[in-house]
Amino acid sequence: MKVALYARVSTDEQTVSQQLDALRGDCRRHGWTIIEEIEDVVSGMTFTRKGLDRLMELVRRKKIDLIMAHKLDRLGRSLPHLAQMIGEFEANGVALFIPGQGIDTRQANPAGRLQMHILMAVADFERALISERTKLKLRALQTAGKHVGRPKMLKSVEAAAKAICDQALATAGKPPTCRALATELNMSVGAAHALRVKFGKQRLAEAS
Repeated sequence: MKVALYARVSTDEQTVSQQLDALRGDCRRHGWTIIEEIEDVVSGMTFTRKGLDRLMELVRRKKIDLIMAHKLDRLGRSLPHLAQMIGEFEANGVALFIPGQGIDTRQANPAGRLQMHILMAVADFERALISERTKLKLRALQTAGKHVGRPKMLKSVEAAAKAICDQALATAGKPPTCRALATELNMSVGAAHALRVKFGKQRLAEAS
């Protein structure tokens, strides 16, 4: 059994040594081979974790058979996040072993696999509730006559963009570049691109 150990603490003042020592002991008792020990020193709510990214790379490349961690909250930042990871573990044939909580999803342990399936079902239910609450809130805002979605661009900015594009078409025969328009209007290049298409390329196409 090829195993990856994962340990995480939230601050530099803490250490992962206690977690790893316990996990190594469990591996020795089972006779498993530790392929890699992965550590993270970061809050569990952080979206990007170098150690966790490395762990998922091993999973996707099918380099390991089992992941060991002290507790589930060392791995996932939320129930849906945990369920997503567990689904990916299963899709790649990787089991999860959490000795501190009695969780073992190996094929030889049907009860542990049942735990994971229940966890994933609860996470799906939670996601559905969040989606439904979001839809209800949007409908309430629309009923109240409030704008939903990205803020509309100010009329004055659109007017300025139109004037700049008209001048460029008249003098150079082509609309200004997105970067030039962005600099002139003090906005992002992406927003300037939308205005360039609306008042530049579109008018050039109409003229032809």
